[in-house]
Parts: sequence; C-alpha cells; structure tokens
Amino acid sequence: MKRKITLKQIARELDVSISTVSKALRNSNEISEDTRQKVQAFAKLYNYRPNNIALSLKNRKTKTIGIIIPEIVHHFFSKVIRGIELVANKRGYNVIVGLSNESFSKEVINMEMLANGSIDGFILSISKETLQQQDYHHFTETINQGMPIVMFDRVVNEIQCDKVIVDDLNGSKKAVFKLIEKGCKNIAIITTKDYVSVGKLRTQGYLEALEEKQIKAKGSLILKVDDALVSDDHLEVLEKDIETLFTANKNIDGVFAVNEIYAITAMKVARKLNLRVPEDVQFIGFTDGVLSKHATPTLTTVSQHAQQMGEKAADLLIDNLEIEEEEEHYQTVVIETELIERDSTK
Repeated sequence: MKRKITLKQIARELDVSISTVSKALRNSNEISEDTRQKVQAFAKLYNYRPNNIALSLKNRKTKTIGIIIPEIVHHFFSKVIRGIELVANKRGYNVIVGLSNESFSKEVINMEMLANGSIDGFILSISKETLQQQDYHHFTETINQGMPIVMFDRVVNEIQCDKVIVDDLNGSKKAVFKLIEKGCKNIAIITTKDYVSVGKLRTQGYLEALEEKQIKAKGSLILKVDDALVSDDHLEVLEKDIETLFTANKNIDGVFAVNEIYAITAMKVARKLNLRVPEDVQFIGFTDGVLSKHATPTLTTVSQHAQQMGEKAADLLIDNLEIEEEEEHYQTVVIETELIERDSTK
C-alpha cells in the first residue's frame, strides 16, 4: 500500500514550491507543461488525494482571512481582531471570526469548516485544551496542504509558521522590577498552569526578576490557578484561593498577576481583608483592558499592544498569500510591552 502524501512532500521531492504543485495539479497555464506532467505523474504514483482541509486549495481567491480565537468576551482578543481588520480591509481582504471556546474539538471543526473554500489563510490563537493535549495535527495538516497560518499570543514551537508574540518574559520582569522599586519585599504571583505558554513565560519573568534583584523566591508566594476559574461561574473559588494566599502569607506587600481578572479579583480580596491598596499591598496586572482602567483603584498594568499584534499578523499572512517564494521561511515577530502606571502602585 502506497504511503499517503501531502502537497508539501510532493513539493520537497520535486524541488518546487507548494504553490507550483497546487497550480500544476489544477492544470494552471502559469506552470510549464513539463512541470505539470511531472507533478501530476508523481501525485498519481503516490495516489495523492486532497482531504477536507486540502479543499482549501481553491480554484479562486476568496480574499477572506479566517480568525480563530479562544474567547470572544475578552478585551485583548477584540483589540487584536480590530488590528487584523484594519490591515485586511486596507489591503482588500475581509475577515471571518471563529470561536474555539478553549476547546480542541471546536478549534478543529472551525478550521475544517472555514478551510473548505471559505478563506485563503488563518490567523489564530491556540485554545487551552489544545495546548494541554499537545495535539497539533490540524495545524500541520492545514499547512501541508498549502494554506498559510499565522499564530499570535499563544503559539507552539513545534509548528513551522509565522508567529506574533508579546515579550511576556521581559514584560513580567518590568512589572516585578517596578514593584521592587516601589519598596515591595514580599511579592506574590498569581499565575496559570504551566501548559499555557504565556502563563509559563510570565512566571519565568517573575522568578528571573527576583533572582536578578537577589530576592529569594518562595513557593508559598506562587499561586497557580486553574484556568477554569476565570469564568463568572467560578470567581468565588478564585477569590477563596487568593484569600488563602493572603491569610497564609500576611507579609505580602506586592502582587503580580498574569492577567487582568486575577489582578482585579486579588485587589477585591485585599480590600475585603481590610488591606489598603496601594499603601499596604501594591498590584500590577498583565493586559491593559477595560477593567484595568475602571477598577478601584485603577490598575497598573503591562500593555500588550494587542491592536499592533493584530496588524502585524494580518500583514504577515497577506504577504504570504500575495508574495510567492520558492523557499519557505518563517519569522517570529516579538511585540514589546509597555508598563502603564496607575493608582494600584505608589
């Protein structure tokens, strides 16, 4: 039985681009007769058949970009989408947004549905369940069949594609350095489980900042929260976990939270325990969303420049779609963070 082969493998074997293979299989006049025959003979020999995702190899351009995001009610993702739309519309493209709801299966279904002739390429942020399972076959299959992907924010090194990320590590270090500069000596962190890459990097930044300032990290000051606790249904559990952190460590004078919800909830708990913000405890969060601006007191945060991230992701994808190159090369663009000081720090 002949092995299953992909467009990418045909291109590699014949030393041509994926685009050339795709056009040759469609009898495009842009490809020489000799190359068309060679590609078609090779595909026939190995019984090449496009699967559902391969239907993305359209006979026409849709001028539409598919966006897959983990959640819709999130200021960060809405700003990214705004950035993508600004660039896409300027360059003559429309966008379709799909929602994974942090589910692996919904992510796969969304990609299969949109890749079925509806779009030209994907911009996506990976769901937490996909990261937890470490199953990336749907990304690999999509890319192998000639449809480009740009990942943003939550990315994985295993997939070869363009990526746009925030400098989570140094953004976190900036936050912790600021707390130390403001006089904090016992700084706690409220973070996520390690399988979410951004939480892992932000925790690493916290640890590196303490080490550089010769402050010993204490396990009792690191609270790793189950990501499910971010939803409205579980905020009471999150509050109890944070209250336990404070009551077990009465000398906490600074808190760095890896997202906005954790930071706002921690300030609420502090007030409940009659701790003054920022006089007794200072807080810095990550992601400069609506909540940070309207919290009481307003929250000092690390801004991710989400709109800029979306704009860059759109440019990378559209360049990939419009500029055909013989050799594959990918880039990872790092967006620098900015610390925005408000009333939760002195």
